[in-house]
Amino acid sequence: MRLLNASGCLDALAAQSVACQLDGFVTKTVTPEPRQGNRPVRIAETELGMLNAIGLANPGRDRFLSQILPELTSTLDVPIWVSVGGFSARDYAETCEQLDGSDAVAAVELNLSCPNVDEAPESAAEIVAACRAATSLPLYAKLSPAAWDLADVACAVEAAGADGLSLVNTMRGTVLGSDLRPTLATVTGGYSGQPLKPIALAAIYTCRRASELPIVGMGGVQCGRDVLEFVACGATDVALGTILFADPDAAQRVRTELRAALEESGLERLEDAFCAAHETVAALDNHT
Repeated sequence: MRLLNASGCLDALAAQSVACQLDGFVTKTVTPEPRQGNRPVRIAETELGMLNAIGLANPGRDRFLSQILPELTSTLDVPIWVSVGGFSARDYAETCEQLDGSDAVAAVELNLSCPNVDEAPESAAEIVAACRAATSLPLYAKLSPAAWDLADVACAVEAAGADGLSLVNTMRGTVLGSDLRPTLATVTGGYSGQPLKPIALAAIYTCRRASELPIVGMGGVQCGRDVLEFVACGATDVALGTILFADPDAAQRVRTELRAALEESGLERLEDAFCAAHETVAALDNHT
């Protein structure tokens, strides 16, 4: 099991020591053209968690490839995953094509579900298929838990050539200020933090029942017990997100807590917990 960061939750060039505690670093989403992102206010704390409406602010593909990726490669000693975004299948595929063959890139995460920008008109499967034709790099499809047919989407991206799934992206939410007006300039933003955990567990569980693809689980991970539960639902890797803002050294702590959580559960290895949450359902299926 690898411990990663969720895209957008860590600046590795500003916090190298934090990134190097991970088993891999996932970049902020890269789009073909530079983006300033949404106007302020773009971040709002809630009672439990936070909302962000950054809007995929990034320097664009050309600068990322010519400047940022080389800096990351020379700075980090962990594998680099590039998060790729866009507003059409062609946007995604062209970026993947330019990343293809790069020794600096371990995998590509396709951000197919950002709640803060307009989505591409093509389906997730169509975008994955276009990217699969453009690169031989491993492709992970990052999906939204809001899809009512999440299992079908997972199967569709697998058939289109995805090598893995990233579950889950943030959920759309709104927070009001004391004046009863929306705090965010965009009114809605992506909700993340501890309360997202049950939603993420359900999504991982659902997709594991439908697919054998590797799954990077994320959403509300705070401690070692959370990692254990994600693996029990079917995650093969886990990413830390919002917790990194409050606790930059969370990776070290989570690993220590995970060892304790395994012992408390009577397990010797994390592999022994994989898909443990599915055993009751499997028993019921066999019985019927």
